[in-house]
Amino acid sequence: MDMPDYSLEKSAFAQGASRVGGVDEVGRGPLAGPVTAAAVVLDPGNIPEGLNDSKKLTAKRRAAVFDAIMACADVSVAHASVEEIDEINILRASHLAMLRAVDGLSRRPDHLLIDGNMIPAGNRISALAVVKGDARSLSIAAASIVAKITRDRIMMDLAQQFPGYGWETNAGYPSKSHKAALQNLGVTPHHRRSFRPVHNILYQG
Repeated sequence: MDMPDYSLEKSAFAQGASRVGGVDEVGRGPLAGPVTAAAVVLDPGNIPEGLNDSKKLTAKRRAAVFDAIMACADVSVAHASVEEIDEINILRASHLAMLRAVDGLSRRPDHLLIDGNMIPAGNRISALAVVKGDARSLSIAAASIVAKITRDRIMMDLAQQFPGYGWETNAGYPSKSHKAALQNLGVTPHHRRSFRPVHNILYQG
């Protein structure tokens, strides 16, 4: 598989953009925890070494690249809560988190590269939706790493407060052990009640 590169960013610069942001989210699939999005504007003259799709990096490598991104890029992270996910649905909540992340950047980008096949409703900035963007664009790859590490750390903290669900390793995804713990230990305030395995336990019988 090819490495992500900077060509989408360069083509935006060629069309007059001066600040290009990559946007990605993580956490659509879990049964618990927030959905987390990151927006990253890389410095074209100082792109961290080893930047790749977060799914292709080892945990150790991902953490090192995360630190490098935080040190040299404009980064913003935002979330949509479990309550928001249950209220407006996971797709809209993930888009809300993306918009919040873009709003949190120190300076507004004039073009966005957004992972996926949709541009969030309510976005007011010139934007391109990029399918499998974290494997194609360095800015999106950077956003995917920041979002993943931030969310994993949130889930590790929650795992200390609610032991037994394995969130420190499954990050809230519906692993076998997580689903068994739901049956045995019940539903926590951090579970997404609109997701079927959780909903079914709440409304059994």
